[in-house]
Amino acid sequence: MEKFETVMRGVSEAVTEEELREIISRENFSVYCGYEPSGKIHFGHMLTVNKLIDFQKIGARTVVLLANMHAYLNDKGSLEEIRKIAEYNKSCFIALGLDPKKTEFLLGSDFQLKPDYTTDVMRMALRTTLLRAKRSMTEIARHMDDPDVAQVIYPLMQAVDIAHLKADVAVGGTDQRKVHMIARENLPLLGYRKPVCVHTPLLHGLDGSDKMSSSKANFISVDDAPEVIRDKLMKAFCPPKQTDDNPVIEYAEHMVFPKFERLEIDRPLKYGGHLDVESPKKLKEMYRAGELHPMDLKKAVSEAVVRALDPVRKYFDKHPKTARSLFTNLF
Repeated sequence: MEKFETVMRGVSEAVTEEELREIISRENFSVYCGYEPSGKIHFGHMLTVNKLIDFQKIGARTVVLLANMHAYLNDKGSLEEIRKIAEYNKSCFIALGLDPKKTEFLLGSDFQLKPDYTTDVMRMALRTTLLRAKRSMTEIARHMDDPDVAQVIYPLMQAVDIAHLKADVAVGGTDQRKVHMIARENLPLLGYRKPVCVHTPLLHGLDGSDKMSSSKANFISVDDAPEVIRDKLMKAFCPPKQTDDNPVIEYAEHMVFPKFERLEIDRPLKYGGHLDVESPKKLKEMYRAGELHPMDLKKAVSEAVVRALDPVRKYFDKHPKTARSLFTNLF
């Protein structure tokens, strides 16, 4: 698989594809993604982590921002609580496959409190309307009914982060698109280069809702025990013959096939027997045609997810004194 195909696998869009091709053709280039340390690492995060791993495979310098100052502005706890969660998040990212020797993990406070950074946020504020800033924070702000001024600063900081981390490519979910467009339009006005932006899909919650939510517990954490994973998936929203907005289908497409390249379905002989599905397209065709029962799909996906997350369990078993064991009381 060539470089471009590798980094575009499972991606919703790249802005722009032509610019992306040019950047990855270079001998040295960098990719970044920021994560607000606010709770468990789940499959929504795993999509972007997997994309960083893809970039790492083709030689990118990789930067992971553990955005503690953003979390503080978004009212996610004290700075000390957020720092502990950031350590736990870092452990999860390494367990998922990011090479710690090739990944630079940074706290926002490592550079966001410096005068030149603060000046650039002010310069960005002068070039961004209040309406534009408010629109860009709709997917991330905690109190959208009555937002704090801090939450308007949040997306401006995200844009400036890209410049100060010297990132050629910014990776994020499609909910980051509005922020990334502010960065592409306004960073050149501040004297910085325009970043390429790569966006991954947003997964539905296991209950079928549009977004995964800690308050609804409608997601699978990457360190969930196998029995917990199986229980969550067997209860998941999965209407017969419906592939759109179906979280079980999404998990198969974005978590199982990239990892194993096929989905193994074990059924009693009277219901069709063992079946190997070799592409998301084929899976969707079969499911829409009613050739695959929801319970058989759920069982197959749950076992595949358990296998896919086996390296995470092994990592934490091997490192029992990691942030996970020390800070589980935070959740």
